[in-house]
Amino acid sequence: MMNSKSRFIKTALLMLSFGFTTSNAFSNGTITGMVETNVSKYKKDTVIYLVGVKSTIVPQHKSIDQENLTFVPKITTIPVGSTIRFKNNDKIYHNINSPSGAKQFDLNTYDHQSKSVTFDKPGVVPLLCKVHAEMSGWVIVTDNQYATVTEHDGKFTIANVPAGVYEITAWNEKLKPQGKTMVTVAEGTTDPVVIKMAI
Repeated sequence: MMNSKSRFIKTALLMLSFGFTTSNAFSNGTITGMVETNVSKYKKDTVIYLVGVKSTIVPQHKSIDQENLTFVPKITTIPVGSTIRFKNNDKIYHNINSPSGAKQFDLNTYDHQSKSVTFDKPGVVPLLCKVHAEMSGWVIVTDNQYATVTEHDGKFTIANVPAGVYEITAWNEKLKPQGKTMVTVAEGTTDPVVIKMAI
């Protein structure tokens, strides 16, 4: 009798736990969309992000390479508190520095190795190389993890967004958002949005 009762309690707890897990799995939604502009060559490498989301920030660890005198990728987005490892894959000396108010740093000149930087304030951080003036890149630090970089055709996806109504905006090296764009995210659904941008 006791064994039967114990099994019943364990089964009930397991089902309850499964219910919570299932509920959480479907409590978020996905935002998909694209950048709309009459200068199509600038659609790619646009950072799309949500404004003012109140949620726990999960720091990330990403890498940016210096390869063939280019930052790869050229545009990177991370939530505040994240760390980027800068790697030099060229057979020459490089330097990485930024005069940004969001993160001012200088890694000095170094050869085939890597150095890391933690970004503790949101903002736009330009990347420069004192050795090669033609090199440039960008790190966009957001105050939440709901951000992404567009594909070559301007399309984007932001997954696992809590249900709610948010302002969604963009950063681009050449373009500016036109007006204010709002997006509604419902549980378990995909919400399409168009971000209009112009020079």
